[in-house]
Amino acid sequence: MNFKDYIRVIPDFPQPGIRFKDITTLINNGPVYGSAIETIKQAVADKQIDLIAGPEARGFIVGAPLAVSLGIGFVPIRKSGKLPGEVVEASYDLEYGKDRLAIHKDAIKPGQRILIADDLLATGGTIATTVNLINQLGGEVVGAAFLIELGYLDGRGKLGGIDIFSLVTY
Repeated sequence: MNFKDYIRVIPDFPQPGIRFKDITTLINNGPVYGSAIETIKQAVADKQIDLIAGPEARGFIVGAPLAVSLGIGFVPIRKSGKLPGEVVEASYDLEYGKDRLAIHKDAIKPGQRILIADDLLATGGTIATTVNLINQLGGEVVGAAFLIELGYLDGRGKLGGIDIFSLVTY
């Protein structure tokens, strides 16, 4: 299946010159969404994954159904201030400022094998921060999986050789 056929490209959003890749047209088609998750599942099935971690919010769209499909748990990586228990936090740069991500201190046990799942790999900043949080808790990142990779932004370069699977690359 050509998943690009189900991703809408919106020119000049959120600003002129940007060609926004809109996944809502993929995820609102049940059979296509299911096929996308199944394709990612098959690509990562040999990694002996203990948990899936996904950054807020679109990482939940990929990570949670992938975790259910694999029969394992899901760990949400949230924006700062959104988790109720003790957390570990890390900052990362945005185009116009900074942000922080957080994870519960007890979400990952040392030595657990973690796959990161998200909708998009662009510059790699969010995923590098997610890797940092997982490492702080003693988890082992065994790979990352994405619906879309913007190859021209070289997000892979920020991820230190982590094994990456992308359903679609632009």
